[in-house]
Amino acid sequence: MKLTGAQIFVECLLKEGIDTIFGYPGGAVLPIYDALYNAPLRHILVRHEQGAVHMADGYARATGRPGVVLVTSGPGATNTVTGIATAYMDSIPVVVFTGQVPTALIGNDAFQEADIVGITRPCTKHNYLVKDVKDIAKVIKEAFHIALTGRPGPVLVDLPKDILNAQTEFKYPEKVDLRSYQPTYEGHPGQVKRALDTILASKRPVIYAGGGVLLSGASNELKSFAEKLGIPVTLTLMGLGSFPGTHPLFLGMLGMHGTYTANMSVTNTDCLIAIGSRFDDRVTGKVDEFAPYAKIIHIDIDPTSISKNVRVDVPIVGDVKFVLKEILKGLTESKRKKDTLSEWHEQVKKWKDTHKLSYKQNDKIKPQYVIEKIYELTKGDAIITTEVGQNQMWAAQFYLYDSPRQFLTSGGLGTMGYGFPAAIGAQVAFPHKTVIDIAGDGSIQMNIQELATAVQYKLPVKVAILNNRFLGMVRQWQEFFYEKRYSYTCMDAAPDFVKLAEAYGAVGLRAEKPEEVVPVIKEALKVNKPVLMDFRVDREEDVYPMVPAGQPLNKMLLV
Repeated sequence: MKLTGAQIFVECLLKEGIDTIFGYPGGAVLPIYDALYNAPLRHILVRHEQGAVHMADGYARATGRPGVVLVTSGPGATNTVTGIATAYMDSIPVVVFTGQVPTALIGNDAFQEADIVGITRPCTKHNYLVKDVKDIAKVIKEAFHIALTGRPGPVLVDLPKDILNAQTEFKYPEKVDLRSYQPTYEGHPGQVKRALDTILASKRPVIYAGGGVLLSGASNELKSFAEKLGIPVTLTLMGLGSFPGTHPLFLGMLGMHGTYTANMSVTNTDCLIAIGSRFDDRVTGKVDEFAPYAKIIHIDIDPTSISKNVRVDVPIVGDVKFVLKEILKGLTESKRKKDTLSEWHEQVKKWKDTHKLSYKQNDKIKPQYVIEKIYELTKGDAIITTEVGQNQMWAAQFYLYDSPRQFLTSGGLGTMGYGFPAAIGAQVAFPHKTVIDIAGDGSIQMNIQELATAVQYKLPVKVAILNNRFLGMVRQWQEFFYEKRYSYTCMDAAPDFVKLAEAYGAVGLRAEKPEEVVPVIKEALKVNKPVLMDFRVDREEDVYPMVPAGQPLNKMLLV
């Protein structure tokens, strides 16, 4: 029996175990939407295609499974680009299916035509233009394989309308064989031994772990490794949750807005063990003075990430989980006892005790206080998403993440408008979990239209808006480096978020005094509906510590 390309598309998704699509229909994908009408797939109708990709991204980060997007051609496709670039920078497995004009019209400037394959080539792991209905099944199989294996990332598949209407026999490939794509999973035994010898010879080791630990599912191995040798652990923004935030060995986040303890530990370490991290500029500060006394070990599945930004002494190309298992096999208590690091632990403790994360409380609502209370009232068990800016940094600092895939944020691209749709995606994946987006009043307006999506599908996402009526992080830089010349960062003409929530059919709550914060959060957590919480916070509160651009990590501005 022959099937249309659209019907084959649906069958392929079912074969891949996909249960959810985030999408927005249009003329070029009408054949697929007709095939979806009675299909056993859940389709979430978004209000903007960018929101669809962020939802699929949030779904993927929260579950470890691929997120799937379906949009039409032309503007529908181009509206996905920011979301695709966001996923690409953070190595998130998202497969985006775009409609395309019929093959005979490609290149003729047809209605709603855009060269989405060309446009997204720099920000996808791979992409396809399907030119024959017989290729659909093979391409979709490859797309999911590429998105999920090696260093994960987004893949785009462009589907012309005539290919979706054409018919062929359906046969789904059992496996994928791409000669030019063979990721390395097991680390070189010689390099693993060199790394182990370097670690055991060190006196001031630090583990610096990133998002690769989460993507590899290696949190348990990381914890065992750190505990077995008593090595302190710092995490990148993308790595938060891969090591328990309440663990005694945890130093806090590293980098521009990292903790004093983490930044000083990395500056003084003699052995830096980088695991699934890429030495981003927000982490290293001034590269010439980053970990100046350290032998650096770098474990990463992507060979192009190793020694790209910082020269390393022991490179290991391989999957974090595989490599950590090999290192753990080589460890024995007889080789080195934990107490050989007692002096190092004592020094780290002094840094912790001297400069804890703090803020100065007054009669205004402090954004840090809001995060602290959300942490307490959710008992540290919520999935937290963020927008980008000050809200993101406070959420990273003052909510302690003990579980992997609990903190979802746009790290590499820094996409305003990410957090709310990502929270919807996470809520779709985990309908019975508490999901909270920590937002700014600027970022939340980037994709506020998705409130309609949350209401339509009865997704009880909570949004905590830290409303300072500024583009807060940009204003902070203007305060520090531009003599408080607040050029176009003031947002006094903001909407009434309570009325806005109610207009969408959601719940709106507001707190204007510190004593109103806890009651508002409690009420929001009690309501089984989407909620916008408008916290009128101290307008000129800043994020500390802060390493000014171009400065080394030990040159922090402190409260």
